[in-house]
Amino acid sequence: MSLRKTLVDWLDIRLGIRDLLEQNLTNYLLPRKINIWYTLGAVLLTLFGLQFVTGILLLVYYVPDTEQAFASVQAIMNEVPYGWLIRNLHAVGSNLIVVALLLHMLSVLFMNAYKKPRELTWLSGFLIFNLTLVLCLTGYLLPWSQLSFWATTVATEAPGAIPVIGDDIVRFLRGGAMVGDATLGRFFALHVMGLPLVFGLLVGVHLFCVRRAGISRPPFGEDYQGEPPRYTFEHEHHPGGIPFFPNYAVKDGAVICFFLAVLAVLVFFAPNLFIPPSAFEPADPFVTPPRIKPEWYFLWAYQTLKVFPSELIGLGIQGVLMTLLALLPFLDRSPERRPAKRPLFLVCFVLGILAFVGISVWGHLS
Repeated sequence: MSLRKTLVDWLDIRLGIRDLLEQNLTNYLLPRKINIWYTLGAVLLTLFGLQFVTGILLLVYYVPDTEQAFASVQAIMNEVPYGWLIRNLHAVGSNLIVVALLLHMLSVLFMNAYKKPRELTWLSGFLIFNLTLVLCLTGYLLPWSQLSFWATTVATEAPGAIPVIGDDIVRFLRGGAMVGDATLGRFFALHVMGLPLVFGLLVGVHLFCVRRAGISRPPFGEDYQGEPPRYTFEHEHHPGGIPFFPNYAVKDGAVICFFLAVLAVLVFFAPNLFIPPSAFEPADPFVTPPRIKPEWYFLWAYQTLKVFPSELIGLGIQGVLMTLLALLPFLDRSPERRPAKRPLFLVCFVLGILAFVGISVWGHLS
């Protein structure tokens, strides 16, 4: 008897492991017409796992002190064996995660998969998206370079436009009047402990909602039928569907490999696409470099603040847009999910993407 079978038998007697695997793998049926966009969840889990592992390895050598942070990052890049690879995987991987998150959210929006009974799935995913951006922001300061110092300075100045409490919020974020030791300490603690704990909880909630509420069927094809209204909870059934394992797991694996290949190409051949030259200069609070801008996924917010005569108006518009997006399942009550049957929604969807891209490009060039 093999060691593997002995271990599985031991676990099966105590936890019913075989039944658990059958329920969640071979007997877990998905809609037959499920498309490639549904694999982005598995892609994100893989990329987040890679961030977790590379982050722990970086912590072995990183020193969270303004006098030593930049030097410790340079030592990781130049002296630690394969340190450059780990650091680049972590830095470039965070950008690829934002790309995958945006694609995942856009696919959910396009297929109207946020509608009843999946409101909680959408809300938990929306919170994960925003928390990921905060994780990126807190991690951005840790190298203590010119780019990270001044980009963080610009980012933490924005709440100052809020009347009465704006200055207090800025001081709270920075731990003082300026970005310094206290800011680095706070951002470090949030990035490596506080936010990951909340993030792990949210991912667990999101996966629970996905499993309980079920996978939505793609709203395409002449034989598509809308879901009947629900008044009590019921497990979603997909008669004639395909097993998650091995049928769909193979597709998941293929798309995961594609994203890992893209990550490898970027890390080995174009890391500077996301790491500009100012990221290799130590932070100097007395020298403001020209054309400092936030990361590409914050450019739309950065440019919005510049467009309006008052930053408060820009912050208000951003807050309204994000609130509307979060509450979309409760505002859009129509049971129709087919994009072709919703021309107004389709126009707003396309215009929203064009506006995001256009404002971001504007912010990059301005």
